[in-house]
Amino acid sequence: MNQDERLMREAIKLSKLAVEHGNEPFGAVLVKDGEIVYSSENQIYSATDPTFHAEAGLLRRFCAETHITDLRAYTLYSSCEPCFMCSGAMVWTQLGRLVYAASNTELSNLLGETGSSCSQMVFDHSPHKPIVTAGVLREESLPVLASYFATHTKG
Repeated sequence: MNQDERLMREAIKLSKLAVEHGNEPFGAVLVKDGEIVYSSENQIYSATDPTFHAEAGLLRRFCAETHITDLRAYTLYSSCEPCFMCSGAMVWTQLGRLVYAASNTELSNLLGETGSSCSQMVFDHSPHKPIVTAGVLREESLPVLASYFATHTKG
């Protein structure tokens, strides 16, 4: 198992915990030099904050607690491709690299919707463009999403 797979497994574990905590199935970990420095799960319901997606919540809290706002040396692993809001937060924090499992298009297909590559659309039109690696362990993330959204609506 390579480093991306090992770290993505942690993000997927967090997506499962998010469901156990009454939230949607999304998880994220922030990594520097191969070590997890911060992690978060979706908390839109438990925190009563519709903007507390795993990624945006992680970035807000990490930056607030560490006073670090330049994340060029960091990689964020997300169990699903970040939405427009979360991708924008990655631009503003100058994230170095993004690795995600399932794509937003795949998530949208599960929901019976038409999706788009949110991160690519945001990054393509932004001054800062993180390096993106897509599809890492997507086959492990998709069943978590499918199971949850088979009985729940999005947001």
